[in-house]
Amino acid sequence: MSTPTEAIRDKSMANNLEYQRLYEEHGRYAAQLDCLEAKPFLTEEEKLEEAKLKKLKLRLKDRMAALLKNGKPAA
Repeated sequence: MSTPTEAIRDKSMANNLEYQRLYEEHGRYAAQLDCLEAKPFLTEEEKLEEAKLKKLKLRLKDRMAALLKNGKPAA
C-alpha cells in the first residue's frame, strides 16, 4: 500500500513529462556522484565537480517536490 505522496509521485512519473525528465536527470547526476564517491581520493577538480553535482541534484529534487506540491497537471 502506497502513501498519498507515493501515489502522487507514481502518477507524475506516469503522466508528467517534465517530472519524468527531471527524475531521469536527477538519476544521471546521482550515478556520476556515485562514481566520484567510489574513488578513494578526489583531485581538487573532482571535488569541485562533486560539489557542483550535489547542487544540481538538490535543485532538481526541489523542482520535483514543487511539481508534486503544486499538483501541476500532467503534461
